[in-house]
Amino acid sequence: MHEMTITRSLVDITLEEAGKANATKVTSVSIVLGEMSGAVDQSVEFYFELMTRDTIAEGAKINFRKVPNRAKCRKCGNIFKPGGIFWECDKCHSMEMEIISGRELYVESIEVD
Repeated sequence: MHEMTITRSLVDITLEEAGKANATKVTSVSIVLGEMSGAVDQSVEFYFELMTRDTIAEGAKINFRKVPNRAKCRKCGNIFKPGGIFWECDKCHSMEMEIISGRELYVESIEVD
């Protein structure tokens, strides 16, 4: 259900930025969605459609750019895709890591008329 709150923020940002550009219509919105963000793209799309009714963003197409999980090992510097229950470096097997991608969730671009 947190997608509703997330989508409300995305809609607010979209409408605010479109207003700054004196737009009359939002035609598409590109959203970056990290694998670990916890947001489900279909739910965001559903709520976006509901929340943009009777606004300049009604009918806007939503494009998602999905970002996979990536981590960097703090011991050997290896960059890898964590997986499974226990996340460990696939080179040195250390569990000391820094998440470098996968948490993203933001409006990347807005196309307007």
